[in-house]
Amino acid sequence: MKLILTTEVSGLGAPGDVVEVKDGYGRNYLVPRGFAIRWTRGAESQIASIKKARAAREIRDLGSAQEVAGRLGGLKVKLATRAGEAGRLFGSITTGDIAEAVKSAGGPQLDRRRIVIDNAIKSVGTHRVSVRLHPEVVANLDVEVVAG
Repeated sequence: MKLILTTEVSGLGAPGDVVEVKDGYGRNYLVPRGFAIRWTRGAESQIASIKKARAAREIRDLGSAQEVAGRLGGLKVKLATRAGEAGRLFGSITTGDIAEAVKSAGGPQLDRRRIVIDNAIKSVGTHRVSVRLHPEVVANLDVEVVAG
């Protein structure tokens, strides 16, 4: 199935890219969630406008992404959550929890889909997470998880 991506899909492409995916993946996941539209000759004309908007946004965002990365580097993010005696959490820390903690610590509003957690955070301590701010800019952030 040939699709045109309308938003960035991790591991697949960026907005405006024409991709070939399996029928079920496109029909059941990408199209219903608005991540892609079906490729047609008429939709082909939309690619230029999607790519032009993306290029303008990326050029403008590269400088701001580097600025945000600098702000995130000096930020102290602390998350209080329930934990057992051995320091194991009841559940795990999600990307949404991290985004809220960054905002409450005085940092910028982050999209939870851009936060990458390498290993699930299931224990008390300091953990490093990555934030994909731009295709060329990745910020690293230390999150301190405490029992509360």
